[in-house]
Amino acid sequence: MRNNNVIQAEVAQAEVRVASAWGHLIRSLEDITEAVRQRGHITMDERMAIRLNSTYCIHTAMDVIDILYQATGATAIFNENPFERPWRDVHSVSQQIQGRQAHFETVGAYLMGLEADTTWL
Repeated sequence: MRNNNVIQAEVAQAEVRVASAWGHLIRSLEDITEAVRQRGHITMDERMAIRLNSTYCIHTAMDVIDILYQATGATAIFNENPFERPWRDVHSVSQQIQGRQAHFETVGAYLMGLEADTTWL
C-alpha cells in the first residue's frame, strides 16, 4: 500500500489535518491557561473556545482515521492490523461527552449571539 500514490497523498493530508487541529487546540489551551492564571477565572468565551477546539480535534482525528481505515480495505477489521485499534479508540472517544456533535451547535449559537446550552461547559 505504501507504494500507492493515492495512499501516499491521503497519509500526507491526514498528517497535516491532525497536526493542524492538535496544534490549534494546544495553542489555545496554552493561551487560555495563561490568561486564567493572570485573571484568576475562565470566561465563557474561553470555555467555548476549549469546547470548540477539543471537539473539532476529536472529529478531525475520527475523519482522518476513517480515511486511512477505508484505504486498508478488508484487512482493517483484524485485530493484528495496526488500524483496527486506533479506529475503535477514536470512535469510542467521539461517542463520549467530549466528542458530542451537539457541541458545534452550542458554540455556533453562542457565536451568533443566541442563548447557548452551557450544560457541558
